[in-house]
Amino acid sequence: MRGLTQVAQHADDLDRATAFYRDVLGLRHIATYRPPGLAFFDLDGVRLLIEKSAPSAVLYLATDDLEADVARLRAHDVAIVQEPHLVFTDDGTFGTRDKEIRMAAFRDSEGNLLCLMT
Repeated sequence: MRGLTQVAQHADDLDRATAFYRDVLGLRHIATYRPPGLAFFDLDGVRLLIEKSAPSAVLYLATDDLEADVARLRAHDVAIVQEPHLVFTDDGTFGTRDKEIRMAAFRDSEGNLLCLMT
């Protein structure tokens, strides 16, 4: 195995979800196929598939500026369900000793939980 190629996320409304991931999160839209009702986005080299039959997944998205991205989401009326907070300080296990790992959580247009992490 070489790595993650694609992850799927549930959407009841493909058009609404496409607008959210493209316009609110700013992900590059790759393609939409109708039928069967699939939308693909680029997540830094990993494909994100949005489709009705996919289960809900918790996506953890990287950010360089947690507070600015949370403010941008609020400006789009996105529900923030967990404010930015410290999760832990890396002991070197995840690459950088003493790096503070911070996170915030929000809901997408379909009610799926997503997290932003530094």
